[in-house]
Amino acid sequence: MRILIVSHYFPPEIGAPQTRLSELARFWVESGEEVTVLTGMPNHPTGIVPPAYKGKVRVRESVDGYRVVRTWLYATPNEGFVKKTLGHLSFMATSVLLGTGLVGKPDVVVVSSPTFFSIGSAWLLSRIKRARLVVEVRDLWPAIFVELGVLTNRRLIRLLESFELRAYRAADEVVVVSEGFKDHITHRGIPSAKVHTIPNGVDLDRFAPAETVMPDARRHLGAGPEDTLVLYIGAHGISHGLTAIADAAHVLRDEPIKFAFVGEGAAKRELEARVSELNLTNVSLLAGVPSADVPGIVASADICLVPLRDVPLFSTFIPSKLFEFLAAGKAVVGAVRGEPARILAEAGAYVVEPENVPAIVEAIRHLAADPDERGRMGERGREFVESRFSRATLADTYRQLLR
Repeated sequence: MRILIVSHYFPPEIGAPQTRLSELARFWVESGEEVTVLTGMPNHPTGIVPPAYKGKVRVRESVDGYRVVRTWLYATPNEGFVKKTLGHLSFMATSVLLGTGLVGKPDVVVVSSPTFFSIGSAWLLSRIKRARLVVEVRDLWPAIFVELGVLTNRRLIRLLESFELRAYRAADEVVVVSEGFKDHITHRGIPSAKVHTIPNGVDLDRFAPAETVMPDARRHLGAGPEDTLVLYIGAHGISHGLTAIADAAHVLRDEPIKFAFVGEGAAKRELEARVSELNLTNVSLLAGVPSADVPGIVASADICLVPLRDVPLFSTFIPSKLFEFLAAGKAVVGAVRGEPARILAEAGAYVVEPENVPAIVEAIRHLAADPDERGRMGERGREFVESRFSRATLADTYRQLLR
């Protein structure tokens, strides 16, 4: 089977969508499929195109046994709705104009949303190539931006919602990452039979309990040998409520507990401002790292955080980082509701209400004082993801659906 993946985001960019898609492509190739990825020049989230790609219109690469075709796009930082939209629209156009002749003749086109502008180019490519179209939904656009208050123009909202529903109807199959997403889509008139839930998972070989502590990594993250290191790693977006974690760090400032934030995103400046305002000396703010470095950083932590904003729609969002933390055998504190809260609770993690600073403080303080409990929690979490969220198993389920 010849599979074409269309995505605005892809490694070497940093982020959960990039990791998920690259691992799916690798697993599918290892299973005997022929995979091509059509994407843009890497630039997310900084908007800076690396020197190896700068000034180029098209690039062809071979990665882990699959082909990658890159086309020029308007590169912009991950901030500002208008500029980001222009970037998404540019890839929608150039992926077709510059990529059509380089991607071969696929049997199926898989497009990953966000952004759903990429769905437009994938739909056109599927028609040109006479291939089936599978739309993968990892975020609910534009609904989440409406709830967050980013989108307020009613006419624009109606236009985007109309585009969204047309995309779902045009697809042969729709793949979502949570049951909440499936309910949201089917309640809006999309037949349940064409919507399939294939959740995020984790590469159990990449993320595994560490046998030894890495002092150098802990020092880089701002923690000494006697400190409890609390880690947030991933996108610093408007979805994550990271200032609440900074407020928790302020409460715990006189205790041997250090906080490390690793990543980039639209809300990083807000977090930096809050840390500066509170004059926090127990917090380290570090840049994003390549995907290959993430397991080592996670292995260095004592407690890992999975926070989201206290917004109703986030009860259907399942951050992929939680599976990585559980697979690494880490104690996890989730400040979430709904489906992610249920998964973490079943895994034996510590779950509190989102953006509830006193509850977050209590959870961290409790786990910092009880390393044995952290160890037991890590063992339960590892067993949980091994039984239900192996990315290799989920990738094969996805492959059977494509067939």
